[in-house]
Amino acid sequence: MLRAILQFFVTAAGLWLAAQVVPGVAFTATSSLLWAAFLLGIVNALVRPILVFLTFPLTVVTLGLFLLVVNAATIGLVAVLLGGFVVDGLWAGIGAAIITGVVSWAAGAFIGDGKRRE
Repeated sequence: MLRAILQFFVTAAGLWLAAQVVPGVAFTATSSLLWAAFLLGIVNALVRPILVFLTFPLTVVTLGLFLLVVNAATIGLVAVLLGGFVVDGLWAGIGAAIITGVVSWAAGAFIGDGKRRE
């Protein structure tokens, strides 16, 4: 449970940084940011695996780069579902996907995966 809450805040931090850095990504309020992080977690758990499965051949051909488009699509879906979150186009979504991915990766490097190493 603690890990899920921590992941929620890491996702929120990644989305906030993406809104600061990437033109075309914006929030109208802090509550929109928090709702976007929550919805992105749900979309990543439910929709993203289906998209990854359906686009697997294209992902293999592009050596994994198409996963950026899949991640941008999930962020775009959250923007469509949530009124206070704006992603203006594919390139803004890809930029937001890169920023949130890097923030999640960096946080995971510091936090760890929860498994004990012996």
